[in-house]
Amino acid sequence: MIPMIRFISTLAFASIASANALAASTTVEDTQDVDHVMHAFHEAVVHHDGERLSALFLPQANLFLNVLSDDRLAAARVKSPNAPKVRVSSPAEFAHYVSTTKSALDPVHSHLQLLSDGIVATVYFDFVFNVDGKATNVGNETWQLVKGEKGWRIAALTYSSRIPGAQHATSP
Repeated sequence: MIPMIRFISTLAFASIASANALAASTTVEDTQDVDHVMHAFHEAVVHHDGERLSALFLPQANLFLNVLSDDRLAAARVKSPNAPKVRVSSPAEFAHYVSTTKSALDPVHSHLQLLSDGIVATVYFDFVFNVDGKATNVGNETWQLVKGEKGWRIAALTYSSRIPGAQHATSP
């Protein structure tokens, strides 16, 4: 009986070690280039993996801005008269939401524009944020990324929020 317990303990330890190695290699793969960061972001949100999502941001990153369109602001102020037009949040808050919500999440990114010199990058794109199969937010999003010693990381994320289906201007 003792050899079986020892075998099970060894097997459990090996499984934990493999899981930790997989998580480490996933972060390395996730951040090897901007495309991988974008794909990993999507996968982390879909799979409610706040830890993987957090690893895509610089540890010091604390800028996560949501700018409401006029119609979205009016709707927000019906619920809360002092709702701000620019909401300041953090990657940690978003990762917590992703990890704890029971809803199915699916962010869809399209019309990507990438500018980079290989050290810093800006990605600008259209997005639709689907919750339980329904578009709950649409807008444009921009990420500022930097390439550090451990690969590409998101330094800042800013996105607009419009009511799905609402008309919007496409240029300033």
